[in-house]
Order: sequence, then structure tokens, then C-alpha cells
Amino acid sequence: MPASAAALHEQRPLTRGQARELYRAMRRLRTIDERMMTLQRQGRIGFYGAATGQEAAVIGSAYALEPTDWIFPALREGGAMLLRDYPLVAYLAQLFGNRADVLKGRQMPSHQADRRVRQVSWGSCIGSQLPQAVGAAFAARRLHRPDVMLAYLGDGATSTSDFHSALTFAGVWQAPVVFFCQNNHWSISLPTSQQTAARTLAAKALGYGMPGLKIDGNDVLQVVATTREAVARARAGAGPTLVEAETYRIGAHSSSDDPTRYRDEREVEVWRGRDPIRRLREVLERDQGFSDAEERALGAELLAEVNAALAEAEAQQPPEPKTLFDDVYAQRPWHLQEQRERFLAGEA
Repeated sequence: MPASAAALHEQRPLTRGQARELYRAMRRLRTIDERMMTLQRQGRIGFYGAATGQEAAVIGSAYALEPTDWIFPALREGGAMLLRDYPLVAYLAQLFGNRADVLKGRQMPSHQADRRVRQVSWGSCIGSQLPQAVGAAFAARRLHRPDVMLAYLGDGATSTSDFHSALTFAGVWQAPVVFFCQNNHWSISLPTSQQTAARTLAAKALGYGMPGLKIDGNDVLQVVATTREAVARARAGAGPTLVEAETYRIGAHSSSDDPTRYRDEREVEVWRGRDPIRRLREVLERDQGFSDAEERALGAELLAEVNAALAEAEAQQPPEPKTLFDDVYAQRPWHLQEQRERFLAGEA
């Protein structure tokens, strides 16, 4: 088990600027999520998966990486890209699948990816990204590259065969990968208590020959410190780690879900009191004199930024039909080239 959040923070404290950077990133992600859920309800986008209540786990873990490391996300980790200065317009355009979307409208909304910031596309199938991350980690080690793979998963993914396969091979190969499990207590409508008899999800790591660490996923300082420790261990050649970050999904599983059908609102209210953004703000108020005026100014700034990017992203045209033939193969084969030429001739 890891040391307490305070002890880890003392080992490698964040600077004043870093703590504020984390706070801004978490507030920005929540602002985006709130606006996008509204858009989905208005019918302007088709689907959305918000990270509300889990911002510390998402932002803190990604913050612990080096720019050369790779991210293998699940549904709620798209915001990790934004830490790497990914353009907000392109990030939002993916929800519309238009010309500003680098994926050309071929992925579900909330499945952002771009190799320029080393974030891999998620395939929606639960746990499928985990063996992929291990394979990439093994390749990095074979090529003598220092890259570490951060593989995200939810508590539900720990019940999949891909989880077993990934941790088996990662342990045997001592692959430089960190498995970061966001245990938000609900695998859609199934509570964790009905999903596993294990005392903790972190305990599952022992059977695969790797450390399993359970942390407070709503304490961003602890998340950063623990993930840094696991990433450093992987980069040094000491093998993989499974981190279980206990957090909570305040909202619905996705815009297609109604959590009131299976979840007691009293439980939600308890976790609202453990809001990770409010907890970091309390630290900033105590240690840095962060004021209500600064909070209001930041909120206004972030809302204006998101609204401006949204206006630009939503105004883009659909992808050009001819892009249907792009990015299918590294080198376009003859039969696809013929189809493309016939298509273009018919379009002229």
C-alpha cells in the first residue's frame, strides 16, 4: 500500500505554480463536461461520457507522465490530451465528427485520440486497450526506448479476459506499463461489491507478480505522487504496477444512462462532499491564499474559452467524402486506389 497523501506530497512537493496548473486543468475539464452534456441534451452531439467527480484521477495521473509517454485511455480520460496542449477546437470537433476532427468522424464521440500527443484511440470494448498497452510497452523496451505506457481502466474492466491477459504478459515480460484503474464504484449499473469478491481491486495485482497500490483517487496530490512513483519504477526497468484510484462517478455512466434507476441518491450526496476540485481548492486557499475573486475570474475565463472553441468547432463542415479512402492503409493498395478514382470521377 502507498504512503499517505501527505507523506507522498512531502517526498516530491508540487510547486505553487504546479498546484494551480492542476486546479485549472481540473476546472477546465469540468467546464467542458458540463457544456457538452448540455449540448447532448439539445441534440447537437450524439453521445458524451463525462468525468465529473473523477477529475483528480484523470488529470493527476496524466500529469505524472513525460511528454514521450503514451496514454491508452478508456471512456473518461480524453481530458488527458489537454494537458499536452492539444487544441481545444480539435478536441471538441471530435464530438461533431467534422472536418476539424483528426479522426475524420470515424470514431464515437468522446473517443478522442491523436498520435501527435501520444494518446491512442479507445475502441469502446471494455478492457481491449490493456493488451495493446502491454504490447506497446514490450516494443518500447525491445527498441531501448524510455517510453512508459499508462493504461487506463475502470473497475468493470478488471472482470474481463483482456485484463487477465494484459497483466499476465506485463508481469512475465516486466513491461514498462502502469495500469491505472479508476474504481468509481459502478460498472454502469453494477456495483463493485457484486462484481468481485476481492477485498480491493489493487489486491488482484499480486497474482500477476506486480505491486498493487490503492489510493484516494479524489486527492490529486496523492494521485500525482503515486503515479509518478509507478512510472519511475516502470522506466527504470522494474516492471508494471496496478494502481487502484478510489473515486466516484457523480453523473451518469454516459449521456445514454439514467443512474436514478439503480443508484441511491444519498450515496451520490456523500461523494459530492468529497469533490476533488473542492478539495484542491481548499488546499490552495489554505496554502496560497486562493480567493473567491480568483475563483470567479477563473470560472469566467474557462467558460469563455470553451464557448469560443465550441463556436469554432461546431461551425466546421462535415468531412469531405473523398477522405473515406484516407488512413485505411499505410500505403493505399491498387483496388482502393481504383475505387477512389471512380468515386472522384463520379463526383466531378
